[in-house]
Amino acid sequence: MGDFVVITDGSGDLPAEVIKDRGIRVINFFVMLGGGDYLQQNVDISDDEFYEWMVTHPGLYPSSSTPSTQDYLKVFTEIAEAGEKAIVLCITEKFSNSYQTARIALDLLREDYPDAQITVINSMVNTVLQGLMVLEACNLRDAGVGYEEAAKRLIEIRPSGRIFFTIGGIDYLAHGGRIGKLAGKVSSVLSIRPVITLKEGEIFLGGVARGRAKSLDKTLKNAEEYLRETFTSREQFELCIGYGYDYNEALDFRTRVEGLLEDLGLGGGGEIHITHISSVIAVHTGPYALGIGILAKARLD
Repeated sequence: MGDFVVITDGSGDLPAEVIKDRGIRVINFFVMLGGGDYLQQNVDISDDEFYEWMVTHPGLYPSSSTPSTQDYLKVFTEIAEAGEKAIVLCITEKFSNSYQTARIALDLLREDYPDAQITVINSMVNTVLQGLMVLEACNLRDAGVGYEEAAKRLIEIRPSGRIFFTIGGIDYLAHGGRIGKLAGKVSSVLSIRPVITLKEGEIFLGGVARGRAKSLDKTLKNAEEYLRETFTSREQFELCIGYGYDYNEALDFRTRVEGLLEDLGLGGGGEIHITHISSVIAVHTGPYALGIGILAKARLD
C-alpha cells in the first residue's frame, strides 16, 4: 500500500467502494436535521436519507458539526502505535475548523508520540474536489512516492483546484453563514440563480442567471474559460461532476461536459465520474447543487 496512510475528513466526498478499494480512512462529520441529536454521516444517516429529508422539509435547515479532537486523536494514535505514516487532507479552513481540530489532535498526540509522522494539510478545497485530491494522494502512495515528498506534491497542486457550480437558491448558504462575497449580489426572487466558483479555499460569485438552464450554461462557460487558460492536455488534470438530489440531471450535465472537453481538444481522458455531494456540504448548498470539480494531477515521476 505504499509509504503512508491516506486520511480525509467527511467532506472528501468519495463513493464507499472507492474508499474501501483505495484504503482511505475517513473521519466523519455530523449532521442535525433541523433539531434533535447530531447524526454521524454515513453511519446514523445516509446521504440519500439526508437529501430526502431536505426535499420533504422545505423551509427547515439542517446543520453540521466537525469531527472532535478526540475523533482525530483516536485515529492518529492508532497510526502512531502501528508505526505508520499518514497524510491527512482536511476541508478548507475557510469553511470549517476541521483542519484546526486535526492540528490540535496532532499536538496532543506528540506529547506521547513525539516522533509520529503525520502531516495534516488544509486542502483549500471541499466536497468532490477534496475527493479528487484524496485520490491524488492515493496515486502518489501507490506509485511509491515517499511520505514527505507526497505531501509537498499535494501542496503544489492545491492552487489549481476549482469548483464551478450552481445551486437552487442562496437560502441554505445564507442560513449557514457561507454567503461571504455573494452577500447582497444575488436575489432569491425572479428565479435568479447564482453561479459560484470555489478557488483559493473560498467561494466567489461567478455570475447570475435567470433560471436553472441558464445557470448551468454559465457554469459550463466558467469551466471552459478556466480549462482553456490552464491546461493543454487531458493528462494534466482530473475532473468530476458533483450533484445533490437529481442524478439524471447530473447524467445530462456530464454529456455536456464531455462535449466541452472534445471542443477544447481535451477529450479522451476516460469516464468522467459523477459523485454524490455529501450531507456535510448539502447543509450549505441545499439539495440542488450541480457542478464540476477540476484539479491538476500530482507529479508521479
